[in-house]
Amino acid sequence: MAGPDIALPATPWASAPVRARLRRRGRAETRLRLLGLGALGLAFAMLATLVLTLLWSGAGAFRQTRVATEVFYDPAILAPGNLARGDYRAILAVAVGEWFPGLSPAGRRRAGAILSAGAPFVLRDRIVADPALLGRRVTLSLPVSDPYDQLRRGLLGRDTPAAFRRLTDDDIARWDRLVASGLVSAPLNPGLLLDPDSRFPELAGLAGALAGSAWLLLTCFLLSFPVGIGAAIYLEEFAPRRRLADVIEININNLAAVPSVVFGLLGLAVFLGWFGLPRSSPFVGGMVLALMTLPTIIIATRAALKAVPPSIREAALGLGASRQQAVFHHVLPLAMPGILTGTILGLAHALGETAPLLLIGMNAFVTGAPGGPFDAATALPTQIFIWADSPERGFEARTSAAILVLLAFLVVMNGLAIFLRNRFERKW
Repeated sequence: MAGPDIALPATPWASAPVRARLRRRGRAETRLRLLGLGALGLAFAMLATLVLTLLWSGAGAFRQTRVATEVFYDPAILAPGNLARGDYRAILAVAVGEWFPGLSPAGRRRAGAILSAGAPFVLRDRIVADPALLGRRVTLSLPVSDPYDQLRRGLLGRDTPAAFRRLTDDDIARWDRLVASGLVSAPLNPGLLLDPDSRFPELAGLAGALAGSAWLLLTCFLLSFPVGIGAAIYLEEFAPRRRLADVIEININNLAAVPSVVFGLLGLAVFLGWFGLPRSSPFVGGMVLALMTLPTIIIATRAALKAVPPSIREAALGLGASRQQAVFHHVLPLAMPGILTGTILGLAHALGETAPLLLIGMNAFVTGAPGGPFDAATALPTQIFIWADSPERGFEARTSAAILVLLAFLVVMNGLAIFLRNRFERKW
């Protein structure tokens, strides 16, 4: 039997105070939404400004100004029995004289400055690789020096007073004659990635820094990956829940926030000071970065292990598996995508570190790529630091180009982490 109807008091949902409160709430939500969109827009604008600035200033480094030069490997100048030690500057002087006939010796020396200081080595390497060129004429594409490269790119102002620029009016006139003759070109510059460092901007490359970064990351991975995973598995799956385990966990979390320069000081004092390991070597740098990356890998691994449902462990134990078998045969494979993601992100963070590498001497001037992890080398961040600190203006474009290369590696590594997470992630 239905009860009696109860009269409820009328609620003034459409009253003026309620409508005012609703309008205030709507305006507050609109302001919050606009602030969020504004923050996102500002962030994207700053990122776009950074990338566009790097592209604008570094694009010139991806092309190299060259001059097609006809040279004669004169047997009267070169010793046939020792081609590696011939006077290739004299051969270039003859070629420059053919460009501008009738020049005085002083004018010929000024005209010879069009070519890079590394041009004689191009001639030497070519004939050493093919001794049959002796006594023959060959047309080679030779790099020009940095002032003329800047002149081609419009960075050296022609209207600047002669007292404030590196090239005289006669130098510019001779360069214009070469350009008009069609001998000047600007092809892509593979030397930016394939050549080692140099004190001349037009010859400087990233080969040594790339090789050093590769050895550094390999050392960091081989040390931090097994140690980090082993520590995380023990702390998460086997360590008794005691006060000591809590203290260790707190300290690991604190180590993840320690500034990287502290790890550099540790490497300087311990690895170089006490152990006497070679300075400027990627092995020492990899050890320092491994110490810095370990907390990140341990935290990511523990989070991935926690994400595996307890029912997986319980089912394995219920079927007779030991605790070790349940962890290593069932839990760890399911957590591996998250572990790999955290490891890659940790290595990407290590790749961009500069301060600890500076403290162990990986900012030395090294003219060749390292042959192993114990040879002196630089890394991409320290190479950027070296070039940014150079007084020559030509290194400005090289610095921006190196930053773009480093950003490309970081984007690839972060993209790989996202791919692994999306490809192998399990939904529970």
